[in-house]
Amino acid sequence: MTKMWAGRFSKEADSKLDSFNTSLPFDCRMYKQDIEGSLAHSEMLAKQGIISNQDKEDIHKGLQEILEEIEQGTITFEDGYEDIHMFIEETLTNRIGDAGKRLHTARSRNDQVALDMRLYVKEEIKNIKALLLQFMKTLCQHAQMNLDTIMPGYTHLQRAQPITLAHWMMAYANMFKRDIKRLENTYDLMNECPLGSGALATTTYEIDRNMTSDLLGFSSVMDNSLDGVSDRDYCIELCSDLSILMMHLSRLSEEIIQWCSLEFHFLELDDAYSTGSSIMPQKKNPDICELIRGKTGRVYGSLFMLLTMLKGLPLAYNKDMQEDKEAVFDAIDTVKQCLEIINPMFDTLTVCKETMAHSALHGYINATDCADYLVKKGMPFRDAYHVVGKLVGYCSKQGKALNDCSLEEFKEFDSSFDEDVYVALDLKTCLLQRKALGGPSPEEVLRQIHVIEEFIKGCDDCE
Repeated sequence: MTKMWAGRFSKEADSKLDSFNTSLPFDCRMYKQDIEGSLAHSEMLAKQGIISNQDKEDIHKGLQEILEEIEQGTITFEDGYEDIHMFIEETLTNRIGDAGKRLHTARSRNDQVALDMRLYVKEEIKNIKALLLQFMKTLCQHAQMNLDTIMPGYTHLQRAQPITLAHWMMAYANMFKRDIKRLENTYDLMNECPLGSGALATTTYEIDRNMTSDLLGFSSVMDNSLDGVSDRDYCIELCSDLSILMMHLSRLSEEIIQWCSLEFHFLELDDAYSTGSSIMPQKKNPDICELIRGKTGRVYGSLFMLLTMLKGLPLAYNKDMQEDKEAVFDAIDTVKQCLEIINPMFDTLTVCKETMAHSALHGYINATDCADYLVKKGMPFRDAYHVVGKLVGYCSKQGKALNDCSLEEFKEFDSSFDEDVYVALDLKTCLLQRKALGGPSPEEVLRQIHVIEEFIKGCDDCE
C-alpha cells in the first residue's frame, strides 16, 4: 500500500516501522467521531466555495455508507493503514474518486485527531455520568430503606459513635456528587473545537471555524492553533477525575469486603455477584469488590502515563501524543465496567441489621453521649470526658456495656447521674439527637437523600 506521504521518500517503509507506527488497532474505535468531523469539515468547505457542492454531496454519501457498513460489520479495519483517519479517507477515495482526495483540504491529521479525541471524550463523559448517576439513585433507594438501621461508625477502624447505614450510604453519594461535578468541569473546559488549527498554523484558505464548531456541538473555537493541536490537558484532567472516582469506588469496595466477612457479617452478597473457591467449599468471595480495588491502580497508571508522556514535549504536535489514546481508552473502559457491575451488586446486597445493632451496643459508642449527659448537668466537658473514661475502663473490665450499669454503679463515678441516663444512652436517643446539619439522625439523613435526589434530577434534566 502506497503511503499518503510517500512522495518525499525514495524507499518503501520497513514492515517493522508499519507495525510500530500504526495506531489503527486502537484508534479505530473513533471511526464515528472521525466521520462526524469530516462531514462538518466538508460542509464548511462547500459553504466557503473551497470544494463544489457536488463534491460535498459525494463525500457525505460516501461517508454515511462507510459509517453504516462499519456498524453493520461489513467493513473491517485492515492492516497497513497508519490510523483511522487514513483508513476512512482512503476507503472513501477508492469509492468516490477525486472528491475523496479533496476532503483533506485545509485540514491536517493533527487537528483531525485532536478533534476526534475531544468528541470521543465528550461522549464518554456523558456515558460515565449516566452510570454514576444510576448508582447514586441506587444508594438513595437503599438509604431510604435503612434510615433506622443502627450501626457503629468507625475511626481508625475502631468503633466510635452511632450512625445509621443510610448515613454511611449518603457519605458515598456525596463523594460521587463531587465526582460528577469534576467530570462536568472537565467537559466545560474541553468544549472547544480544535478543527481549523491545521498542522500547527491554521491555513491560507478562508475557512469558517465557527461554523464547524457549531456543527459539531462545541461551545467555542480554540483560540490558538498551536494549543489546538499540541495539548492533551483535558485527557489528563479526565484521568484525574476518573482516578478520584475509582478511589471512592475502591474505598466503598474495601468496606463491603470487610463487612461481608464473618468477623463483621454486616452484609451478605447475593449469590449472583459472588464467587467460590476451587478447594474450600464454604467460601463466598467478594471478587467484584476486590477487582474494583485492584483496577483502581490501572486508572492511576493511565493518569501517570499521560503526565509523563506530555511533560517534555515541545510545541506543537509530536508522535509521542499517539500514546494518549490507549491510556484514555483503558481508563474509560475500566471505570464504565466497574460502575456497570457495582450497581446491581450493591442493589442485591442483604443487610444484616441485627448484627449491626449488636455491634453498636457493644463498642461503647455512646460514651461521648454519656459525657454530653454530664455536660448538660453542668459539668465542664473535659471533666465529663475524664469521668466517662474511667467508667468505660470499669465496664471493660466487667465485660458489660455502659447501659448495663446499675444507677448505683453510675453514681460511684459521679453523683450527677440519675435515672434519665438510661434514656440518654439509648442508641436511638443518641441518633435522634444528632440533628445537626450533616448528622446521622433519620430526619437529617432524609434531608440529605432529598438533596442528592434533586441533584440527580437536575443532571437528568440537563441531558
